[in-house]
Amino acid sequence: MVLDELCTALSGTSGAALACCLVAAAMALRWSGRRTVRGAAARARQRQREALESMDKAAQRFRLQNPSLDSEALLALTLPQLVQKLHSGELSPEAALFTYVEKAWEVNKRTNCVITYLEEGETQLSQAPRQGLLYGVPLSLKECFGYKGQDSTLGLSVNEGVPAECDSVVVQVLKLQGAVPFVLTNVPQSMFSYDCSNPLFGKTTNPWKSFKTPGGSSGGEGALIAAGGSPLGLGTDIGGSIRFPSSFCGICGLKPTGNRLSKMGLKGCNYGQVAVPSSVGPMARDVESLALCMRALLCEDMFRLDPSVPPLPFKEEVYTSSRPLRVGYYETDNYTMPTPAMKRALLETKERLEAAGHTLVPFLPSNIPYAVENLWTGGMFSDGGSSFLQNFKGDFVDPCLGDLILILKLPRWLKGLLVFLLKPLQPRLAACLSSMRSRSTQKLWELQHRIEMYRNSVIAQWRALDLDVLLTPMLGPAMDLNAPGKAPGAISYTVLYNCLDFPAGVVPVTTVTVEDEAQMEHYRGYFGDVWDKELQKAMMKSVGLPVAVQCVALPWQEELCLRFMREVQQLMTPEKQPL
Repeated sequence: MVLDELCTALSGTSGAALACCLVAAAMALRWSGRRTVRGAAARARQRQREALESMDKAAQRFRLQNPSLDSEALLALTLPQLVQKLHSGELSPEAALFTYVEKAWEVNKRTNCVITYLEEGETQLSQAPRQGLLYGVPLSLKECFGYKGQDSTLGLSVNEGVPAECDSVVVQVLKLQGAVPFVLTNVPQSMFSYDCSNPLFGKTTNPWKSFKTPGGSSGGEGALIAAGGSPLGLGTDIGGSIRFPSSFCGICGLKPTGNRLSKMGLKGCNYGQVAVPSSVGPMARDVESLALCMRALLCEDMFRLDPSVPPLPFKEEVYTSSRPLRVGYYETDNYTMPTPAMKRALLETKERLEAAGHTLVPFLPSNIPYAVENLWTGGMFSDGGSSFLQNFKGDFVDPCLGDLILILKLPRWLKGLLVFLLKPLQPRLAACLSSMRSRSTQKLWELQHRIEMYRNSVIAQWRALDLDVLLTPMLGPAMDLNAPGKAPGAISYTVLYNCLDFPAGVVPVTTVTVEDEAQMEHYRGYFGDVWDKELQKAMMKSVGLPVAVQCVALPWQEELCLRFMREVQQLMTPEKQPL
C-alpha cells in the first residue's frame, strides 16, 4: 500500500518536481557539509599562522634581551649534555626553550612540521621541578597527545575546535619531571599512513629533500627533530609510526611494548581495537636521549596516574651491561624486497657487531605474510572499517591515504568479489582486502586467539636459538611525497612487531650511495605487482639520504632493546643531521 502510494506520487509532473526537490536538497546538504569542512580547515590554518607568529615574536624578544647567547653551541649539545648544564645552572631553562623555539620556527618554514605553539611553556618555566630528570628540557609532542586547551585534530575536521580538557598522562609525567612541552607537530589524516599530510594543516616535507616524505604518522616529530628543532619528542606507533619517520629522517626512535607507557588521554580513530596494540615512545637524535626519556617516564608518577600500566621502573643494570649479545638477524622478510641501501646497511651492521665480539645467528620469524595480511590487517579492520570511516563523514580525504577510504567503503559482497577477481593477478592486494571484511564476534575472538598463538610460536623460535635481540632491515630511504599510500605492502618490516607486540627501535647507520641508486634502477621486488613498482619509483633520487636498521627484543625488554640500539649506534657512524 505504501509503495503504491509512493509510485503514484512520483508519477507525472508533481513526481518530477518532488524528485528535483530531493536532488536539490541532497546537493544543498552536500554543499553545506563541504562548507563546514572548509571552515574547519580555514580556522585550523589561521590558528597555525597565529601560533607561528607568537613563536617568532617570543624568540625575537628573547634574542634582543640576550644578544650574547651562543645558540649554535646550545643546539649542538646532546640531550644528556643539555640536561647536565640545566641542572648545574650553567644554562637557564629560558635559554634552552627560546633557542629551540627559534630553531623550530626556522625548521617549520621549510618543512611545515609545527601546527601549534604551546605558549603555556613560557609560564611553566618557573614551575618546572628542578630535581626532575628532564628539568628545563624543551619537548615536542605529536598532535595526538592530549594537551589541555589544545585540539588533537588528527587532520580531521570532525576534531577541529574540540580542545582537550586535561593533559594526557605522559604529558603530566613529563611536566612533573621538569620537561617543557613547546610545540605540537603534524600528522597524516587519521594517522593511518606512513606519509604526513592532511587537509587541515597541509603537507610536511622531509628536511633532507623537500620532495621526499618525512614518514608517518609521527612525521612532524621526525622532521623537526632531524633538522635540530627539538631535542626530544614523543610519538605513537601501531604499524611503524615512530620507526618510519625515524628511518626516513635519520634519527632514533623506540616503539615499546604496547602497555609499557600510558596511553591515557591520547586521541585516536579506532577506539576499542585491541587486537593490535598501539605504543607510545620517544624520538631523538641519539639512543642515550631515548633512554633518558624512558627513565623519566617509568616512574611512580606514571604508575600512580595510570594504574593500568605495569609498575616496571627502568632497569639500569640491563641498559648499562656490556656483556656480548647473541643476535638473531635476517637480510629480508621475503615479502618486501630490501632496497640495495637497506641490504647494505644490514650487512655492514652485522659485520661491525661480529667484529665487536657479538654472536650473529640467522633467524627469520615464521610465516610473515600471514602475520601481515591476515593478523595485522584483520585486527585493524575487523569491523570492515566502519568505526574508522566515522571520522571521515563529510570530510575531504587527503591523497596520502591512497585508495584506503574508497576500499573500506565498499560493501562486504563487493570486497569478496574483488578478492576472487584479484587473487590470480594481485595476490597480496587480494589477501589484505579479504582481511578488511567485517567479521562476527566469534570470528574476532578466533583472530585474537590466532594472534596470540602466532606470538607464542615466534617466542618459541626465539628461545630455541637462545637469542638476546634481533637485527632486521628497516624500510628506507625516504619515499617520494604521496607514495606511501600507493605501496602499503612495504610496511611488512614494522607491522610484524606491532602484531607480536615486541619492542623495536630504529637507528640510522649509513646513507644512500651512488652505487645503491644505480642498483635500485633494477629493483623489481618479489612479486612485481603494483606495490613493488610504486616502491621502486618512490625510492629513486635518494643519494645522501639516511638509511637505518631495526633492533628488536622480547616483550617488556625495552632496556635490552635500547642497550642493543646503543651498541649499534656506537659501532656505526652515520652522516651529520640536516641542521
